[in-house]
Amino acid sequence: MNTVTATTPEAVGDDQGAPQQSARRRRRALLWTAGSFLALAGAAGILAAVWDWNWFRGPVASIASARMHRQVSITGNLRVHPWSWQPSATVDGVHIANPAWAPKPGTGNLADIDRLAVQIRLIPLFTGHVDLRLLEFDRPQARLYRDAQGRSTWDFSDGAKPDQPLRLPPIRKFIIDGGKLDYRDEERKLTFTGTIDAKEQLGARNRGFEMVGQGSLNAQPFHLQVTGGPLLNIDRNKPYPFDAEIRAGATYVTAQGAVPKPFDLSQFYMSATARGPDLSDLYGLTGVPLPNTPPYSLHGRLSRDLHLWRIDRLGGRVGSSDLTGALSVKTGGKRPFLTANLRSQSLDFPDLGALFGGGPKHGKVASPSQIAVAQKLQAEQRIFPDATLNFARIRGLDADVTYKAASITDAPIHLRSASTHVKLNAGLLRADPLDLTLPQGQIVGTAQLDGRKANAVTDLDLRLSNARLENLLPVRFQGSVPIAGALVGRVRLHGTGDSVHDAMGDANGEMMIVVPGGEIRQSLAELAGVDVVKGLGLLFSKNQTTAPIRCAVAHFKANGGVMTADQLVIDTGPVLIGGGGTINLDTEKLTFKVQGRPKKFQLVRLLAPITVDGPIRSPKVGVEKGRAIAQAGVAVGLGVLLSPLAALLPFVDAGLAKDANCASLLAEGAAKGVPLKSAHNQAGR
Repeated sequence: MNTVTATTPEAVGDDQGAPQQSARRRRRALLWTAGSFLALAGAAGILAAVWDWNWFRGPVASIASARMHRQVSITGNLRVHPWSWQPSATVDGVHIANPAWAPKPGTGNLADIDRLAVQIRLIPLFTGHVDLRLLEFDRPQARLYRDAQGRSTWDFSDGAKPDQPLRLPPIRKFIIDGGKLDYRDEERKLTFTGTIDAKEQLGARNRGFEMVGQGSLNAQPFHLQVTGGPLLNIDRNKPYPFDAEIRAGATYVTAQGAVPKPFDLSQFYMSATARGPDLSDLYGLTGVPLPNTPPYSLHGRLSRDLHLWRIDRLGGRVGSSDLTGALSVKTGGKRPFLTANLRSQSLDFPDLGALFGGGPKHGKVASPSQIAVAQKLQAEQRIFPDATLNFARIRGLDADVTYKAASITDAPIHLRSASTHVKLNAGLLRADPLDLTLPQGQIVGTAQLDGRKANAVTDLDLRLSNARLENLLPVRFQGSVPIAGALVGRVRLHGTGDSVHDAMGDANGEMMIVVPGGEIRQSLAELAGVDVVKGLGLLFSKNQTTAPIRCAVAHFKANGGVMTADQLVIDTGPVLIGGGGTINLDTEKLTFKVQGRPKKFQLVRLLAPITVDGPIRSPKVGVEKGRAIAQAGVAVGLGVLLSPLAALLPFVDAGLAKDANCASLLAEGAAKGVPLKSAHNQAGR
């Protein structure tokens, strides 16, 4: 039996109504949700319209105080417009106090801002970027201060990350209206008071930024003007151009450059020119302790990349010398580190004097003090300046500098070229090697200045090789060089003092000079002991005939700035000339007297002492004609003069004891009973 199930109309209607009821329920839920959202939005809008945002002034100021490590207060109204894709806020009366260590009387706050407005794009925040549409300051006043220890009131790092450059996010519209800036730097001796404005257009020219003002730098009037393009619609990927002009007394600096990424001052570049009386005066602007120099005129490309400052394509003149090369300064460490590779095609030697406290010879813009120093040294016939060097600045910089001069002019001795490698570390300055090339021969060695302690210490160790005596001696006799020949030597000095003069006036050490073969004016040789009558005749006739020198040695002991010749021997064959004298490095004067001793006895001989005395820069040769005395005995003194000779020669060069001329002198002494065996052994070591 088949069973048939009948479907009633009511059953069909129930099956079709279930989906419709579900849809109706969803619509009602959506309506309730939308209504609730609209109600909340409306309530929030009403709340935002009537809410007193000033309630947030305290929390906002507290957060800012914690971030800036000093008190921040808001005394005006706080207004916020949050319901926008570009929300904005305005706050009146913002005050930022100085750190606790800053001097209180008369300094005021670090900054006071009448009104600060900011607007930001909301969407970039979700990707971790900040895009400011507006940053506006009305009548801001900033008072910046740096003390003598280098602490700055605008350093908000609390010592964690000092020397951080200003970095702001991209700003589409940057406005400063009626800004004022007061700056005082005890460390750099710089004060500045000026105005800052940044608008769509300033004046008739297409400028949008301007900072201008005046003050003092190194007790000289100081003027600064920095201008740039409008700070509107700034493209983050387009460099922002600027110009700068600085005057401080006779120092004048101009620059044209750009910031590759606007508002990120960790990077910029500029083409700059600078001229002035002394490069050390730029310390107040750069913070880098540059050396004292004569008047300069330089140009180059200055750039900054975070903590690395570079000057490329450096060129110009310092004094009468040209200067080219490149240098860089790395900051952010314990001390700035300067690296430089510098060259001169022609170095005017007097220009080096200013490095050690002397005055320049050239330059109309030289300061009166520099001119006075140069005139004093010239008038007193002195070489070593007595100006105190600034060791505090030297201790504040580390450096690695190479310098080469292809040619040298106007040197006290004939120099052809020079090169050196200088390293400075925490006040210890060392030039190693120091290489001076002569027309024949060279001077090579080291020079060290230790300024790490209260009293600076200077050490010199210089060797002279393959030189010619006539090229080095400033002495002239009857218009010509009285003595000539090959020359080698060495000097080691150690002195204490804060000036070159004081260090030399305190010097201890020794110096030795050897002439292993040469010539001496026959008139001087005859006067020295062969025949005074013949010598005077040659002298009065200005005879230029020469006599050969077999070997000559001069050894000096330095004590308290006075160099005393304990050995002075000139062997001319028939005559052995000996003598002594002193070089006073404090008074910069010398006094010498030499006298001949004939090696063979003759019945009639007169000995006339020869003198050399006067300033080191220009000594004079003379003959004590009235002091001629009769020969008192046979050839004496040879052993006295030669006995320590071989022991001294290795100080300069151990091979000198085997030199043909000096060796024969030693052999002759040995033949006459001089005990030279041990001396020979020492010389050969």
